[in-house]
Amino acid sequence: MPAIRQRLDPNQYQLKDQVVSINRVTKVVKGGKNLSFSALVVVGDPAAAVIGFGSGKAKEVPQAIRKGIEAAKKNLVHIQRSEASIPHVSLGRFGSGRVLLKPAAAGTGVIAGGAVRAVMESAGIANVLTKSLGTTNPHNVIRATFAALLQLRDKQAVAERRGRPAEEA
Repeated sequence: MPAIRQRLDPNQYQLKDQVVSINRVTKVVKGGKNLSFSALVVVGDPAAAVIGFGSGKAKEVPQAIRKGIEAAKKNLVHIQRSEASIPHVSLGRFGSGRVLLKPAAAGTGVIAGGAVRAVMESAGIANVLTKSLGTTNPHNVIRATFAALLQLRDKQAVAERRGRPAEEA
């Protein structure tokens, strides 16, 4: 059973937002078509390794982005990273989307596309290899990326869980 996460206060971080996708949505009604916009936004503090994502819908694009940022701030999580990469390989799944994250040597950069790149840059992960498998739907790709990042554990946590010293883990 996963541990209960505590809610992080967005005011104590220097959050930067990044718009991942904007989608025009049309609702057909008796009088014609109602147009609105949906925005998918990722916010993060690279220095603190804190990230969140949110979605907002409104009649105008800026309002949708603003709503997405507010939703993302309510959804902040802290992730594990080692120096400027990740500690180990991780595979995240959500729906038909799968995202594979691999640690990379210093100087490699972020090898990722679209939605995964936005999450990695917001998290402050500078060197990582990624592969997005399955769907290209940005909502599912972002959720799969978050699932992969939440699986990451540092050596100390693994050693505690096994009941062994950190050198053996």
